[in-house]
Amino acid sequence: MKKFILIIAVTAFINKATAQSTSEILKQQAGQGVKEGATIATENVANKVTDKVLNSIFSKKKKSVKTTQPPDVASNNNYNATTNGLASNSAAINNTPDASLQTYSKYDFVPGEKILVYEDFSKDAIGDFPGNWNTNASGETVTVSGQTGQWLMLNKKGVYRQDDVNNLPDNFTYEFDLLYSGNPPFLELLLVSGEDDKGKLSYDIGKRSGVDLGIQPIPFDKGGIARVYSYNDGQNTIDNQVQFQNNGANKIKVSIWRQNQRMRLYINQEKVFDLPRAFPTGKVYNTSMFELWSDADNQSNFLISNIKMAAGDPDTRNKLINEGKFSTTGILFDVNSANIKPESYGSLKDIADVLQDNVNVHVKIIGHTDSDGDAAMNLALSKKRAEAVKTILINEFKINPSDLETDGKGASDPAAPNTTPEGKAQNRRVEFVKI
Repeated sequence: MKKFILIIAVTAFINKATAQSTSEILKQQAGQGVKEGATIATENVANKVTDKVLNSIFSKKKKSVKTTQPPDVASNNNYNATTNGLASNSAAINNTPDASLQTYSKYDFVPGEKILVYEDFSKDAIGDFPGNWNTNASGETVTVSGQTGQWLMLNKKGVYRQDDVNNLPDNFTYEFDLLYSGNPPFLELLLVSGEDDKGKLSYDIGKRSGVDLGIQPIPFDKGGIARVYSYNDGQNTIDNQVQFQNNGANKIKVSIWRQNQRMRLYINQEKVFDLPRAFPTGKVYNTSMFELWSDADNQSNFLISNIKMAAGDPDTRNKLINEGKFSTTGILFDVNSANIKPESYGSLKDIADVLQDNVNVHVKIIGHTDSDGDAAMNLALSKKRAEAVKTILINEFKINPSDLETDGKGASDPAAPNTTPEGKAQNRRVEFVKI
């Protein structure tokens, strides 16, 4: 009995020492690595996240590890869902928790003004690898139960390059939706210069410059890890990671905002990185690639879609006050609905700030749609969406109702041809016209 008690005491002491040692290591890792002044904002985030990590890891009541069930994927064109680890389970991926706009009250992301690339894989046949992508691995276009549209499924080690991205401007935003099942490995997104040390377009980092962003979900912890590397001619200049929370959902919204050297990364409503010198100067950035460093197991997959890259710094104040009109694709709605998505908060706050600072300005809010579907239904929908924006501006941002009018034009006044996904995305917009 004494021997048993002695063993318990020694084990408790070792565990405590290990926890303290690991705590110091985690705090050092979370605070280190951001060179050239990149610790602004990031260290504060890292310290908060480290505390969450330590509380999670060393709590007295440890969480049991639960296996996340995979999503259900439609089987078309002889696509075998079970072989790829996406067995039937109608309740798996469609479990994103409800969120009000208030959840995003600190979300200041505002997408670029002009859409350069929009990828929803709608042009590709189910079971095929996308026609305007390239890879040294494999992947296929799929549909997912409970989710709209088509998705690119990634589960093999290798690089997946978006060939229609050939210019990353000094000011741009890059967004995508990410679904996952099981316990997948790190998924990297590289925004880099396109040539290796031999001057050829390749998959290898070689002597490239740019930013490498990584995400690894941790389902049993209802979140995951985000990390960032920055390279200058192949030399690592920034190396940092933090933890993010996702409330146990299998869906993540990733948003990236580049302003010259500065890079901000948002996961859902949380700004996880704000690095003033992430992109080295004097480089040409022209390549976007996703990468898996290892194969996923047969129950794990990543799925990506709704990739949107837009250029330009939104100049809301100047365009509305001086030019008389401001248009945005950053106010998003559910499909065939006037329900505003919560990630629209940054764009709504942007326009609300201008109206609050210019109390004598009156505007007409005009909704627009793409040309898909019935023209009369699109017209009615565009009017409802304009009304929904007005309601949010009044209720959430206290804009005077007498300063706002609404209208809708459906697909009758396109900003771009409705013949491409990029054009359609540009046409799904809300305009604010000074009256």
